[in-house]
Amino acid sequence: MELKMKQLEEFIPSNQIFTSIADRYSYSYDASFGTFLPDIVIQVKNKKEVSSILKLANQHQIPVYPRGQGTSLSGGPLPVKGGIVLDMSQWDSYLDVYPDDLIAVASPGVLTARINEAAGQYGLMYPPDPSSAHVSTIGGNLAENSGGPRGLKYGVTKDYVIGLEVVTPEGEIIKTGGRTIKNVTGYDLTKLIVGSEGTLGVITEVTLKLIPKPSATLTLMAVFDDLVLSGKAISNILTSGILPSKMEIMDQSSIMAVENYEPLGLPVEAEAILLMELDGHPLAIAEEMKKVEKIFKQIGAVKVNIAGSETEAASYWRARKLVSPAIVKIKPTKVSEDATVPRSKIPDMFRRLKEIREKYNVHLVVFGHAGDGNLHPNIICDKRDEEEMIRVEKAVEEIFEAAIQLGGTLSGEHGIGTLKSPFMEMELGAAGLDMMKRIKQAWDPNNILNPGKIFPEKGQKLVLRE
Repeated sequence: MELKMKQLEEFIPSNQIFTSIADRYSYSYDASFGTFLPDIVIQVKNKKEVSSILKLANQHQIPVYPRGQGTSLSGGPLPVKGGIVLDMSQWDSYLDVYPDDLIAVASPGVLTARINEAAGQYGLMYPPDPSSAHVSTIGGNLAENSGGPRGLKYGVTKDYVIGLEVVTPEGEIIKTGGRTIKNVTGYDLTKLIVGSEGTLGVITEVTLKLIPKPSATLTLMAVFDDLVLSGKAISNILTSGILPSKMEIMDQSSIMAVENYEPLGLPVEAEAILLMELDGHPLAIAEEMKKVEKIFKQIGAVKVNIAGSETEAASYWRARKLVSPAIVKIKPTKVSEDATVPRSKIPDMFRRLKEIREKYNVHLVVFGHAGDGNLHPNIICDKRDEEEMIRVEKAVEEIFEAAIQLGGTLSGEHGIGTLKSPFMEMELGAAGLDMMKRIKQAWDPNNILNPGKIFPEKGQKLVLRE
């Protein structure tokens, strides 16, 4: 890389280039599995720098891996073939809200939670709310098309992206979409890039749609002594004409983990709890909540608690937020999955997860966005125990197979990355996967941008062991 280093220093300040072994190791992993050492790390802070790097990388066929804060759970930014890690996390120089147009324009390194906070100053809201919103960048959220609890009512990240500025793998700067809600000029390249996991271009600016913030919310916790029954309750609510803004589930393992981590008074004897939020006009949601309470009791909920204050509601949602940090206290390794099934198949998926837990004798914890079928079956294990990890790998494979067999998908919000690529053909079929590969080839003929992601290499299998 000696010649290329000299070329880099012509347009990148030296304090933004990192080559020491310690710095490179800092960028060799994310929140998933595997460690891959890059040759060089470059922090970028404007589109000209990105364009120059990609032109040089394309010329010399050097892999480039865009990276935000490294919170990916699927291996999205891992430099699996060496090369350059493009650190976008320091590019948080602007976030502008235009309330009359109901849009926000941001640089890619802005933390996602900041966007909703800025919109709130004008009585507006940016709905996508991934659990990592307080630490993840908006650029990373776009790359993975992240979701969150509010996805049930409001949709996911791609539903709020109306315009992008993107640097292509060959270093060209293009714009897609714009600042208008309606735009049908040509192909919808915006939607193609969002969720492409950094394989088609590097996002350098985003224009987001905002919506009016609801005037009130109400929260409820329903307690069940049967996990499958809680799945039926979800379907009954969603077919009743009521659309909650959030509907989350925690199984008994996650309830107990949270209580051991931080006692909140959760019903540890329950097999599952459902947390639900309604938002809208205060009078309307008060009437809807009465109907919801009746439905839950009719289907067999052991207890239904409607939060009587904002403090009580906040404690319910805190319990849900604490699941991830709580379960890793049990064992050090967490395999986080997000297989998603049609809503009507949620009870069936719960049954399959129970069977998988018993078959492979794994510590399987189930929680997630139950209202849209986006479940998070997490397996708690110890990656130092090879025999256990072999069982975990087999369990994860069956979780994916179950989701596909029930008409679902490999991922609802975490992305494919490196972990799920071996299963892509199982969902898409050979022809469907080939079409995606042809799009990648057209955009990135030298395959320099985030290679080794989404598309499986020959013979590739799921491996969670080092």
